[in-house]
Parts: sequence; C-alpha cells; structure tokens
Amino acid sequence: MAAHTLTPVHHPLHSLTQTFKSKTFKPQTVKCRSATTTITSNLRAAVIGGGPAGSSAAEALATGGIETYIFERSPQAAKPCGGAIPLCMLDEFSIPSHLIDRKVTQMKIISPSNLTVDFGKTLRPNEFISMVRREVLDNFLRLRAEERGATLIKALVTNIELPLSEKSPYIIHYISNNTQNTLAVDVIIGADGANSKVAKSIKAGDYTCAIAFQERIKLPEDKMKYYENLAEMYVGDDASPDFYGWVFPKCDHVAVGTGTVCSKQNIKQFQGAIRNRVKSKIEGGKIIKVEAHPIPEHPRPIRVRGRVALVGDAAGYVTKCSGEGIYFAAKSGRMCGEGIVRASENGRKMIGEGDLRREYLRKWDDEYFCTFKFLDVLQKVFYGSNAGREALVELCGKEYVQRMTFDSYLYKRLAKRNPLEDAKMAVDTIGSLIRSGVVGREVMDAAGF
Repeated sequence: MAAHTLTPVHHPLHSLTQTFKSKTFKPQTVKCRSATTTITSNLRAAVIGGGPAGSSAAEALATGGIETYIFERSPQAAKPCGGAIPLCMLDEFSIPSHLIDRKVTQMKIISPSNLTVDFGKTLRPNEFISMVRREVLDNFLRLRAEERGATLIKALVTNIELPLSEKSPYIIHYISNNTQNTLAVDVIIGADGANSKVAKSIKAGDYTCAIAFQERIKLPEDKMKYYENLAEMYVGDDASPDFYGWVFPKCDHVAVGTGTVCSKQNIKQFQGAIRNRVKSKIEGGKIIKVEAHPIPEHPRPIRVRGRVALVGDAAGYVTKCSGEGIYFAAKSGRMCGEGIVRASENGRKMIGEGDLRREYLRKWDDEYFCTFKFLDVLQKVFYGSNAGREALVELCGKEYVQRMTFDSYLYKRLAKRNPLEDAKMAVDTIGSLIRSGVVGREVMDAAGF
C-alpha cells in the first residue's frame, strides 16, 4: 500500500513495523455481514480519540482485518457527561451489566415554577435508563478494541500532514513520553471531540458549541437513597437559558450539572442556580470532582474529506433537546469503521472520499438526519423561554407523550404512532403553550426579568 512506499518516515513502533513487513501473515477469518472472507491486511488506519466513537471505530476496523492504531492522550480522563445510555445500546454494543452504576426507573422533570412531573410512569417492568461513568465505559470499549487487534498509542497528536497524491499516506505527528514521533497511515477517523485537531487539519468548518459544567457530589447515605434509581431534569432561565440542569445518580455520588450555548460566560452562575434548586436534596454532600467541556450543537459543515472521516462529537453528533451523545458517538464510530472495511474489502484495497461518503456518511444521514432535525425544532419551541418550558413540562405529564418518548429513546426506532392521539397531542401542545404563556411571564416577573 502507499503507506509503506513513502520516503522513509520514523515509525513510533519501529520494531513492530519491521515485524509486520518481514513476517508472512497467517490468513485470518473475519465474519462480514455478507460472507465470511479469508483476508490478509494491507490498509493502515488511525483513529484519533479513544472515547466511545473512537473505540467503536477501532474495534470495527480491527475486527475487519485492518491494521489499526488508536491515539488517546489521556486514557484515565473522563469527559463531563450525564452518562445516560439507552437500553438498546446494552445489547447492540454488548455492554456488560457490571458497568452500569444505576438503573433509572424514575425520572422527574421540574418546570421554572416548580411544577414536577413524573416522567417515568410508562416504563415497562424490564425497561430502565442505564447510568454509567464515562471513565469506566470508555476504558472498557478501548480495551475491547485492543483485544480485537487495535494498537493503543498513549499520545498527543500535534499535526497531520495531508497526502501529496490520492494514494500517498497521511503523516501523523505526535508526542509520546516527551518524544516526537510520526506514523504513516492510509485513512484517518477523527474522534477527538468538539475541539478536533483532525477537523481543523481537513478544514471541516466550525460549529456552535455549548458548554457543559458538572460537579460530582458524594452524598450522605440517606440522601443517596433518594436518588437510588431517580434522575431529575430542571428547566428554567435560572438553571440554563437554552438547555436544562440535571441530577443523575452514579455508583456512590450524583452528577449535578447544566449546559448552555448562548451564555457560556455565565455557566458557573447557572451551576449555582441548579445547586440551589436541589439544595435540600444534596445538603451535606461533598464535591469530589468538577468538570467542564464543550459540546457540539449541530453537525459540522464537512464530515468527510479525502480519506478522513469525522465521528462522534468531532462530527457534531449530539442531539438537541436531550443532549444525548454517547450512543450516537459509538454508533457513528462503528458505522464508519464497518464502512471502511467494506469499501477496502477487508483492507486489501485503497479507498477514497467517494467510498467514505457512500459507505458511511450517506448511511448515517439516511438513518439519523430526520431525528436530529426534529429535536432541533423541539428545542427551539420549548427551550427558548420559560413559557415554552412550562408547556414542555405540562406535556411531559401525558402518558402518550411519555410512551412515544421512551420508545424512541430506549430503542432508537420510530415509535408506533396513533393518529388520534397525535391529533390530541397537537391540540394539547397548543393549549399548553397558551396557558404557559401566562405562567411563564409570572415566573419571569417574580425572578425580576
């Protein structure tokens, strides 16, 4: 392949490279969707970022017989994240039950006027929302990618040299153990988050980012008992002008946080407000960790260029309204990795931009474009004012709304609709917005806006 005919470039794993070049590969059997094929790997891929997106991509690539390197600067670090994952992800990504901190079966959503709705009353006996810690989940997914054959490089990627021709390699410059190194590869998957270096290297364009701020608070035993299987969402201008605040239970603590796009400079003020709203419930708690991180608000203008593809946060795959990103990160990584395996015929042929667009980007957009657009509209309607938030909470009390929401969230499929109930919901929505226009003004007046 082109990656091995380049003018000599220092390889970070020199002895390993020589072994690859000199040894005779034993054919390995890789099970693809269409058939079982005996392959010998030639294509070389790098995945930048070792979160759910990068690890899932690396696992798919390595399982498909492609020589795979995954770069992660800080394997022990954890991204600030609510940590909720849908039920379908457990089976789809074979997530073992011991990774789950809490199985949430109760969810409350609290309006600006403190109207509280139990948002989990339609959950079936076997349904729950899994709460995980990102450091635990990410580590598990990375280790599994390594078990499938990916090579983990603990390093900071500093620069990416673009190829001189369609088949010449990308050169990755990175620092590992205070030493400058380089690696030549045929294809790159950027899974390095909202501030993606990979995206910058291919001029993928900018996007709007929110900032998420979260405190992990260890509670006294009696307080923790209250949050044993309960998650809370708080909406209101005090907690966030355009998103929501949350209290999510973990193994021995709760994650209390908020996020915003339009007023990032005031994030600590909003965090103070959410703490104040839950003050009696977390009294006596001790802050054990403070975290902040940018979160993309929409997909990047460019997600594929040349032989480079972006996945997860680097691509902008975080949903509006709910802020969900873990499942879509892992899903996009796997779809991209599997697409490269198909297009390269298990690593035996070079791929191009057209292959990435056909096998990854088009399939992703066909499956999820409408979901992201729909949630974008919902956020604009319900999160723009306290009036809209009051209407949102009121609607969340409707059993049909809850069932539709949980079917869509837990299983990532279009819930079976009832035309009569849809029409009733539309009327209820209009009525809620009218009524909440009054409630919203009263709340804002009381707050001194």
